[in-house]
Amino acid sequence: MFFKQFYLESLGHASYLIGSEETGEALVLDVRRDVDTYFETAQHQGMQIKYAADTHQHNDYLTGICELPERGDVQLIGSARAELGYSVKGMGDGDRLEMGEIVFEAMQTPGHTPEHMSFLVTDRGRGDEPVLLLSGGALLVDDVGRPDLLGSDEDIRRHAGQLCQTLQEKILKLPDYVEVYPTHVAGSLCGGSIGSRLSTTIGYERRMNQMLANLASQDEFTQQCMDLSELPTVPPYWPRMRQANQQGPALLGVLADPPPLTVKQFEQLQKDGALVVDCRSPEAFASHIPGAINVALSSSFATWAGSVLPPDVPLTLVLERSSDLWEVCWQLLRIGYDLPKGWLAGGMKAWRTAAREIDLLPLWSVHTLQEQMQRTDDLFVLDVRQQGEWNRGHIQGATFITGAELPKRLDEVPRDLPVAVVCGSGYRASVAASLLQHHGRESVANVLGGMSAWKQANYETV
Repeated sequence: MFFKQFYLESLGHASYLIGSEETGEALVLDVRRDVDTYFETAQHQGMQIKYAADTHQHNDYLTGICELPERGDVQLIGSARAELGYSVKGMGDGDRLEMGEIVFEAMQTPGHTPEHMSFLVTDRGRGDEPVLLLSGGALLVDDVGRPDLLGSDEDIRRHAGQLCQTLQEKILKLPDYVEVYPTHVAGSLCGGSIGSRLSTTIGYERRMNQMLANLASQDEFTQQCMDLSELPTVPPYWPRMRQANQQGPALLGVLADPPPLTVKQFEQLQKDGALVVDCRSPEAFASHIPGAINVALSSSFATWAGSVLPPDVPLTLVLERSSDLWEVCWQLLRIGYDLPKGWLAGGMKAWRTAAREIDLLPLWSVHTLQEQMQRTDDLFVLDVRQQGEWNRGHIQGATFITGAELPKRLDEVPRDLPVAVVCGSGYRASVAASLLQHHGRESVANVLGGMSAWKQANYETV
């Protein structure tokens, strides 16, 4: 059996290609939208992709499953409980797919989502015992898939109960030696404390996973799942992802390179309504094109782009390097945005030497913030971290609005006071500060170093 994991740090997403050495057939699981990598791997192994499946209809990214039949004779597989707008072979609990020496047994494992299924895999080339579980979002490394993404409080309680039953009656009845390969891994917001390893075993999770400590009591486990104090805020683009994944995302077709734009062309697109996304570092964004929003290219780019960029507005890019273009484009495409209309040729050097207007975003150290707080009572300190981070210590008098909630809560940030934005290190604060500037706040500063530097400086936290 050939087995390969594909890890996307930017989404905390793992997908898989499992191939039969006996028949040359392969299956791809939890498909990302840029599917070339699977075909390249299959070709390198002398295999042909014949099947593809998603464990559930994801909230955090757009699936590429519908791209595969356009590239070959590929049978799509889905949960028998899923309501899908594209044709699949539905698999129910206990249904099996045989691919040479490999047997995939479908397990209905609801909880993270109602239609969720996992696959128990047996490699008969080695024996008749299962060797691994493709767990999707059911059991994660040091965690479980959060059940709070869909519906009302009553729905969430029901999903948590289903997850408890899934773990008790199915997953944890598997032998300790079974390897576990989840879809949501380090970097994903589909759990609250996912470990850094990209796989685990049933035995290790049974012994060490703190989320399983209260599993004997469904009521206690449900209450634990419904405690959102340590869970990341759900990004606002996630509901769009699930809806599109249920219907089947539009096919990408042939993707043209977004063109390099002269300053005049770039300026005209902005006047016509395009939103400027500045992908440079927070330090570089200190001087920027007026109206630009800063989402620096990093492992967090997709999450924050999806949180602050409207879905129906054309985008143009300011890049640190022209070689960053397609990394940015794919991160946008994976969360449902169209390709940008183009990028500024020559970058900010071209803009400033063309004598165009430049806005500044002041960068403060934590020492400057401390001095400003002592000097005036009018400073509005905005903390945009996650709830758990806030709970573990924050600046006295700061206002807490997570970055994911900020676009809907902009009116809570005063227009007539200076604003200092704080996060963990300065990345999220730059996103938030640029969003505030974009919406007309004139006196905004980004506190570089954030709460990490604040605590390092031994300033008071509460």
